[in-house]
Amino acid sequence: VVEVDAFPEARKPAYKITVDFGPEIGLKRTSAQVTTIYAAEELLGRQVMGVLNFPPKQIGPFRSEFLLAGFYRDDGAVVLAVPERPVQNGARLG
Repeated sequence: VVEVDAFPEARKPAYKITVDFGPEIGLKRTSAQVTTIYAAEELLGRQVMGVLNFPPKQIGPFRSEFLLAGFYRDDGAVVLAVPERPVQNGARLG
């Protein structure tokens, strides 16, 4: 995660997140409703998992280019799916 911005136009609290998927794919942006348990500052520098083979989706004024992967808790909060150990940016999930 290289950039996290507030997304005040979203219907539900969300961030606009930019992720570096390595030299082949580059930077991609998404909107994610992960504000319940993550402060913007703690997302910066983290490695995350994303689904890139979905078509882009327009969310209000923002174009989401990938789906950030996570798990729903019983209270509805999203816990991000992350690699257990560092991997190259853009590595494929197998």
